[in-house]
Amino acid sequence: MTAHSVKYLAQALSAPAEGDLSIVFLGVSEPADAGCDDLALAMSPEYVADIPAGSARAAVVPVGTDWQAAGLKAAIFVDRPRLAMAGLTGFLTQTGGGTPGIHPSAIVDDTASIGANCSVGPYSVIGVGVKIGENCVIGSHISIEDGCVIGANAVLQSGVRLGRNVVIGARFFAHSGVVIGADGFSFVTPEPSAAEQARKTLGKGASKDTPDQDWLKIHSLGGVVIGDDVEIGANSCIDAGTVRATAIGSGTKIDDLVQVAHNVIVGTNCLLCGQVGIAGSSHLGNNVVLGGQVGVGDNITIGDQVVAGGGSKIMSNVPKGRAVLGYPATKMAGYIESYKALRRLPRLMRDFEALQKSVSKARDTD
Repeated sequence: MTAHSVKYLAQALSAPAEGDLSIVFLGVSEPADAGCDDLALAMSPEYVADIPAGSARAAVVPVGTDWQAAGLKAAIFVDRPRLAMAGLTGFLTQTGGGTPGIHPSAIVDDTASIGANCSVGPYSVIGVGVKIGENCVIGSHISIEDGCVIGANAVLQSGVRLGRNVVIGARFFAHSGVVIGADGFSFVTPEPSAAEQARKTLGKGASKDTPDQDWLKIHSLGGVVIGDDVEIGANSCIDAGTVRATAIGSGTKIDDLVQVAHNVIVGTNCLLCGQVGIAGSSHLGNNVVLGGQVGVGDNITIGDQVVAGGGSKIMSNVPKGRAVLGYPATKMAGYIESYKALRRLPRLMRDFEALQKSVSKARDTD
């Protein structure tokens, strides 16, 4: 990490600072592990208490902290720790952008257009008619198929795969292994299948006599459209739409191992956490947050600002602003109350059995 002074970082964060602001740090660390050249990140009281266990001379601490009593020579003060972490890590991160130019082992079609100051890494393949904006970093072993468009200042890490006619906005970031624009998982049988019958009758219709049939593939023609400032985590997949494009709104952040199926529309500034799965043709509004392992059924509509707790299974539409939890997902407060009641059931049953015995004895006495 490049050396920085406490003063320089405080100015970059627009945060107040006190003490010897000329102190230079070479790295950041948790307080107990900090060496004399580390900046300790002690943005909560419990971490402040760990400062004496390390050797840090300077730290980032909550507003109002008695930094001198903690043995520090300088301190930067923050009032929202996670917001400060966003600014601090952004300031200190090393993006590792490639050197501008096209590696000799890369294959770039003559009809492709690559903007100024771009880097194309080893063994990457760029197809017919691809358009890449300026200042993009295309890592190694990446394939970008025909007709794709990528906005300026995008970063594609190693192993990313873009299918045909994927359109991506500016400042896109794809971590290793992302696949965008693969065919959706869409199949049909010549006659109604057991799955179709079960869905139509909710399992009440007889399906044991359903004929054995081949699954026929419905191909995806619609591509994928992604807005500006979108980030997609490692090994996540966004399938192409069947006729219209699958769409991801600007500012949306997607974690690792997320599956977005064909025809899905995701609004702006959404958060999709690890192992989320969204089935085909569902529609998410803006500022939706889906916790880890949330599942969304097909053709579901989720309103703006909905929050779904981890592991929830959303099987029906969710109105704007609602917080949901559980399987099936219901109002979060109601689900938690039901869960508490469920945990009380064994005790209630024991009390009920004891009451039954006392009533039975009373009858026998009479």
